Amino acid sequence: MSKDIDMSTKLKLIGVDVASFGEPFMPVEKGHSIIFENKTKSLYKRINVSHDGKDLLGGILVGDATDYNMLHQIYLNGMTLPDNAEELILGTREDGKSNFGSAIDLPDTAQICSCESVTKGAVCGAIQDGSCNDLNDIVNCTKATTGCGGCKPMVVELVNETLKSLGKEVKETICEHFELNRQELYGIIKVKKLTTFDEVLDTCGQGTGCETCKPLVASIFASIYNDTANKEDVIQDTNDRFLANIQRNGTYSVVPRIPGGEITPEKLIVIGEVGKKYNLYTKITGGQRIDLFGAQLNDLPAIWKELIEAGFESGHAYGKSLRTVKSCVGSTWCRYGMDESVSFAIALEERYKGLRSPHKIKGGVSGCIRECAEARGKDFGVIAVEGGWNLYVCGNGGATPKHAQLLAEQIDNETCIKYLDRFLMYYIRTAAPLMRTAAWLEKLDGGIEQLKNIVIEDSLNLAEELETEMQSLVDAYECEWKQVVESEALQSRFKHFLNTDDRDDNILFVPMRDQLKPQSWN
Repeated sequence: MSKDIDMSTKLKLIGVDVASFGEPFMPVEKGHSIIFENKTKSLYKRINVSHDGKDLLGGILVGDATDYNMLHQIYLNGMTLPDNAEELILGTREDGKSNFGSAIDLPDTAQICSCESVTKGAVCGAIQDGSCNDLNDIVNCTKATTGCGGCKPMVVELVNETLKSLGKEVKETICEHFELNRQELYGIIKVKKLTTFDEVLDTCGQGTGCETCKPLVASIFASIYNDTANKEDVIQDTNDRFLANIQRNGTYSVVPRIPGGEITPEKLIVIGEVGKKYNLYTKITGGQRIDLFGAQLNDLPAIWKELIEAGFESGHAYGKSLRTVKSCVGSTWCRYGMDESVSFAIALEERYKGLRSPHKIKGGVSGCIRECAEARGKDFGVIAVEGGWNLYVCGNGGATPKHAQLLAEQIDNETCIKYLDRFLMYYIRTAAPLMRTAAWLEKLDGGIEQLKNIVIEDSLNLAEELETEMQSLVDAYECEWKQVVESEALQSRFKHFLNTDDRDDNILFVPMRDQLKPQSWN
């Protein structure tokens, strides 16, 4: 295939990222293929390189196309490959650095935005000649990123690196209302003890706020004071405002907390009775809980009341907070179990429940290295080994899966909790908005070794402070659902219309496998 006729593409098919470039399939006489496959994560990556290992000839990415832009540029521009070409598809190195060079190393002729035919030279040149001063100027001037949006990370990197080369400050601000990043705003709110959005605006912002900064400030309040989403509900997004996940037909899902996936028959019966009474679609989730779909806004407080009376509480499935701590049955039942994973998972979930953070957090506890709880695919994971627990951090599933990295080995329960307290609070303090722990670790100078120094060796002298902050959040926990159930004032927002208690007659359901689902739009 000639590079003059570039058939490279990046798509999302049925929710799965796929991409190909150059010669995705290649005869053996032309070169050889390097393949990475992880069937449990539905990942397949293949790159084709010349026999001498110097040239990238093509490739295919399925399940994770994050690296497509850079691989495509290496192919188009004939850039030299690293000595170990397999690093190009194996993700971030252990030192936290990318296996790719910077986008700034591309030639000026490299096409960064194929939708608008924008080259690297056009982006960097507009900054260098003074006609553009930031990302917004570049977008307006060149139209880069306005098509599919896939080039945005590379455009952002080029803008930032060019500004730095000119000696200009590069700062990622929250939005036009705050000339601060999240970490700076977090520090100001904490030091000045600000407790309302208006106070924050008056102190360090401008204007009236927007849909970006309002939920972010609400999240910071929760991370500092453990304020529930019921405080200043008008600045929350829809899910947090109504303490439930909105679904495609305007109804909501209800997910009670089931720590460690352990539940009594009596509680199972209550969930079944609630589902039957309110005609809800019920499904067991990947986090070992039961999701009740199709709840109308008016019914949410009544549903929560019945669940709370049975001993349930909010599972925070709607919030940027701890979701679940998944567990296998461990040594309680399994003949391979080396420790009681269920008990430890419940202890961790009870400790960190309601913990608000820059993004959702998931945990896992496996009773042996067979890993039935998939602990190394979580933001924090604990695996029983001879002599204690191995603690892993900064993994996730989702669109860009990452394996968690080993933080500490053969530690006891108390030490594991101490390290988790420090790790989680440091992440909450320093991560950017909506940044998962895996992406945060990739941005952390020094990577996992630096994190070990901070968490285990206390290189920043923050350990005691981080532990104290976490304990204060644990002690301040309140169930958001229970607050609504016990307050008529809070219940007043749970209705479809401002001037009447009528239900929404436009919500329609159709049968599916003995349950109900939303009627299709078409």
